[in-house]
Amino acid sequence: MDANANAPVLHLAQDPEADELLSRSRLAALTGMLLDQQVPMEWAFKGPATIARRMGTDDLDAHEIAAQDPEAFAALLSEKPAVHRYPGSMAKRIQQLCQYLVEHYDGDAEGIWRDVDSGAELLKRLQELPGFGKQKAQIFLALLGKQLGVAPKGWREAAGAYGEARSYRSVADITGPESLAKVRAHKQEMKAAAKAAKSAGADGG
Repeated sequence: MDANANAPVLHLAQDPEADELLSRSRLAALTGMLLDQQVPMEWAFKGPATIARRMGTDDLDAHEIAAQDPEAFAALLSEKPAVHRYPGSMAKRIQQLCQYLVEHYDGDAEGIWRDVDSGAELLKRLQELPGFGKQKAQIFLALLGKQLGVAPKGWREAAGAYGEARSYRSVADITGPESLAKVRAHKQEMKAAAKAAKSAGADGG
């Protein structure tokens, strides 16, 4: 039986086909999280489904992606519409992620958390992934805990502010259009606050 058969449905891409893949494939969810920078969130999380479709499959396989010719894989991500604003560099990062998963977890993304005892240990493992800094790792940890049933002891603490219930800070809190709007509003507030702080610093300099 498919371990993810009864998994909750994610709504990160706001696109049924893309969200279906994100919901059943942890590699797809990891890949979407990797792509989620410098582009709108929905664009990033549609990426895994676009990659799968262009590879002629309905799923993502870490072994297969890791073995791709780098130039050919970059070209695949660059086809219009491009998977990301920077398809070449992101193609490289996705391959590095898949190569790491093959080397350390036999290509199984779920191996990252299958035997962890604590949120701190899971955060450490996520931060070891290529392309995952602390913030990205904490957001993905919060997504695992809040929506995907992966909740080792202390996961909320390890995820920091992103682990707080009903915080609407990140993709971990998005379950539909209403929560998406709340997360967007929060991000705009953060941007405005950062801009104001920078402006105040410049004025005081």
